Amino acid sequence: MRLIINLILVAIIAALIYVLVDSIREPIAFKAEKDKREAAVVDRLMNLRRGQELYRTITGGEFASNWNDFKNVLKTGRIPFVKVIGDPDDPNFTGEVTYDTTYSSALDSITAMGWNLDEMVQVPFSNGKTFDVQADTLSYQKTIVNVVEVGTKRSTFMGKYADPSYKRYDARYEPNSIIKFGDMNKPNTSGNWER
Repeated sequence: MRLIINLILVAIIAALIYVLVDSIREPIAFKAEKDKREAAVVDRLMNLRRGQELYRTITGGEFASNWNDFKNVLKTGRIPFVKVIGDPDDPNFTGEVTYDTTYSSALDSITAMGWNLDEMVQVPFSNGKTFDVQADTLSYQKTIVNVVEVGTKRSTFMGKYADPSYKRYDARYEPNSIIKFGDMNKPNTSGNWER
């Protein structure tokens, strides 16, 4: 009888140890996975921001409002490089300032940066879902400006951690919040992770 009671107590102690270890391990695993996934998404968004700026340079000021146009322009477009001959700010310069424009293939720049355009528009850890993209013009301080916004909900890439119950480990964690750069209400291409 004593042996049975001891075995039951050992089993209860083992179960309590397992619950204790699991309660410590789960928040650590959540934070590590959250940090890893968010870092991958931020890295991809930073590349997309550079890609949108390159698109804007090629198109003369517009941002891409869809990924097909984005990829097509970056694959086939040409980047202008302007060389200023003469110094318009030099008071002693008496000659005429001239501008010489040359063009380079955008695809060469993309290849040099190691970008894969098809993969670039996909949200990491999302099984192929693409980032949401919006671009338009806006009247801002009596001027028409181009604006862009690219992002995704955290729930898109957080996998099993997209459940709101994980908020108990991080009070600021909101799986339905959006991680993005740009703003459709003002000319700003900053990322909300940079605040």
